[in-house]
Amino acid sequence: MSPEQSVALIGGAVNLVVVMVSVLIVPGLIVGLVVSIFQAATQIQEQTLSFLPRFIVTLLTLIFTGNWLLSQITTLFADLFQKIPGLIG
Repeated sequence: MSPEQSVALIGGAVNLVVVMVSVLIVPGLIVGLVVSIFQAATQIQEQTLSFLPRFIVTLLTLIFTGNWLLSQITTLFADLFQKIPGLIG
């Protein structure tokens, strides 16, 4: 296995991980920003107020995108397992 092949495999895996994490984190960040703006506008300084909406949005995002996330990671590993015999010898 050449270094270029190793870098390509690791790069593809890292790229997929970044995309998968972004799908889960970005909606929570947006909701956190909206809640923070609401707290600043109303001067409510409750720490737990921002936790529950972000948690709910993250769970809903996981529910709605879970099938896609699972199919992406399954495709990555299926491709990797199919490439192993060619990469070894």
